[in-house]
Amino acid sequence: MITRQNSYSNSKGIMYLCRIQIVETMAKVELIMPKMGESIVEATILNWVKNVGDNVQEDETILEIATDKVDSEIPSPVSGKIVELLFHVDDVVEIGKTIAIIETDQVESEKPTTQKNDHKEKQSSTIPSEAKPVPPLVKTTFTETSKPKVQVVSFASSASSNPITTSESKRFYSPLVRNIAAQNGLNIGELDAIPGTGANGRLTKNDILQYIQSSTQNRVSTLTAQQITSNGDSKSAVAKTKQPLQSQALTPMSGEDEIIVMDRMRKLIANHMVMSKQTSPHVTSFIEVDVTEIVEWRTKIKKNFQANYGQNITYTPIFIQAVVKAIHDFPMVNVSVEGETIIKKNRINIGMAAAMKTGNLIVPVIKNADQHSLLGLTKQVNDLAFRARNNQLKADEIQDGTFTITNVGTFGNVMGTPIINQPQVAILAVGAIRKKPAVIETDKGDFIGIRHMMFMSLSYDHRVVDGFLGGSFLRRIADYLEAFDASQNI
Repeated sequence: MITRQNSYSNSKGIMYLCRIQIVETMAKVELIMPKMGESIVEATILNWVKNVGDNVQEDETILEIATDKVDSEIPSPVSGKIVELLFHVDDVVEIGKTIAIIETDQVESEKPTTQKNDHKEKQSSTIPSEAKPVPPLVKTTFTETSKPKVQVVSFASSASSNPITTSESKRFYSPLVRNIAAQNGLNIGELDAIPGTGANGRLTKNDILQYIQSSTQNRVSTLTAQQITSNGDSKSAVAKTKQPLQSQALTPMSGEDEIIVMDRMRKLIANHMVMSKQTSPHVTSFIEVDVTEIVEWRTKIKKNFQANYGQNITYTPIFIQAVVKAIHDFPMVNVSVEGETIIKKNRINIGMAAAMKTGNLIVPVIKNADQHSLLGLTKQVNDLAFRARNNQLKADEIQDGTFTITNVGTFGNVMGTPIINQPQVAILAVGAIRKKPAVIETDKGDFIGIRHMMFMSLSYDHRVVDGFLGGSFLRRIADYLEAFDASQNI
């Protein structure tokens, strides 16, 4: 048997790592959970579109997965037949894990150059020991006498990070359900008592979340009673009582209050924001910009622009163009930090925060933004914003960003203090454009006029971006916006 490892990118932009085992004329391909973003380390299986025994064509969807960034369809890297599915729906799988086995059509096996009687000897001498294939879901251990002992690992015990012990229960619980139970202090007895709506009575994510929501108020009431009877010793009562959602403080509640359990994306966004604040010492600088020329130019050309190109031109591509020019002037803003190492990015990939229908934010990325004209940026901004609202973004369209822009002005806010999108080191917020009286300087003297003014704020990582660099970069963006050529045609 010969094992080789291939990697490639399919037509949907997902990078695959496939291990192929060739046995005589049949090949088995291990479908690997692909990397879906820079900070993504795991994904949840939402649905198997194909089952064992089904034939599948190359690029045909096999399963649907979800991460904290986006829900995605995973296509098949080859044409063949599904012979094994290694994980269940609702399982949380680490990036790089084998999730399915696909048997392909006939392939030509590699022929040894030596005689048949020394085939095995030659083959074993040319393949490193660590590259020899190991059967899936089998773990090999060794005794003191060095004799191999094979131990079959079942689905229920294959997750080494299992937070609760389920050995006393005959019921199967997915890693996702076990993690939710651990976070909310549920033991195995409580899990066994929850009715399941899944196949064969299996407990699903929705089952346990509904149980937690319905029981939280009762558990809080129990905590309150324990505090009252503990003669003021509230710390003791809190320590002895399970806390919903790992809360360390008791929140007063009434019968009119509604308890809402965070959905998966909201939990992961919350964790990402906390991580960013703990990683980067944030500093925010502000500046006010006169964008009168930009506003008047857009008002003048937007109807013809729509008629000629079928696109609605917004302010966002103009802001992106100014940011790109400023990054060329101050390239040390376009970096990331790994430990004590600064990684300077050669490409300028601009992320733009966009709102989804759920109210959550997602950040699609315009790759090589410095290579696009204003028309090209407009088309990309409109396309990504539309597909972000409809949850249609591909995995590669939300990764590899080097700088992010967020428009708080769309909510009517004049300024904001955005949180850095790790592992980047800076993020720009643009506020609402408002008419204001302003001093206008001319050769004939100063006078007061009505101008379109806008605040911009830049949050930056003070480990690597000091006040001089951050302030100068922000000032340079403002200079490019105020020097906008209102006579240009597209």
